[in-house]
Amino acid sequence: MELEEAIRTRRTHKAFRPEPLDRATLIALFELAEWAPNHHLSAPWRFRVVGPMALAALKQAAGPQAAPKLDRCPTLIACSADLTAVADQSDQAAIEEELHATACAAYIVLLAAHGRGFAGYWRTPEVAQTEPGRAALGINPGERFVGLLHLGRPAQLKSAPPRPAAASARISFLD
Repeated sequence: MELEEAIRTRRTHKAFRPEPLDRATLIALFELAEWAPNHHLSAPWRFRVVGPMALAALKQAAGPQAAPKLDRCPTLIACSADLTAVADQSDQAAIEEELHATACAAYIVLLAAHGRGFAGYWRTPEVAQTEPGRAALGINPGERFVGLLHLGRPAQLKSAPPRPAAASARISFLD
């Protein structure tokens, strides 16, 4: 799949077939994420594939209303930014750089999964901001949760929603 096609055709999917992604595929996706732009090549992203015990603990922490959303896909990946390499923790610019680099790495995983025919979506559930949720996901002190990536084989086809024209109010050329 060509890059522009992958960007234009990637969709958020919330219905998946039950087969999880295999370890070799996941490793290939994470290896691609290593190419995300990052300040001083710090590679702040941390990916954790959520197994059955971790998922049970996360669902417990989420509670009965939020837990069913965690069962939507066969492969869950917790993505966090390790901020411990930032020497001055009051340096908000450095922290932002690490968070944005991690977001780029997460998007590479989603886009590369799509390029291989898989579906996915990115969530930021509230439970991952809580101490029990962070513990279930293995997120250490000094790390900031960035997203929960849901990956699997799509159970449905999704069409592209209309997008605004590029010459919209979101673009400015400053001279």
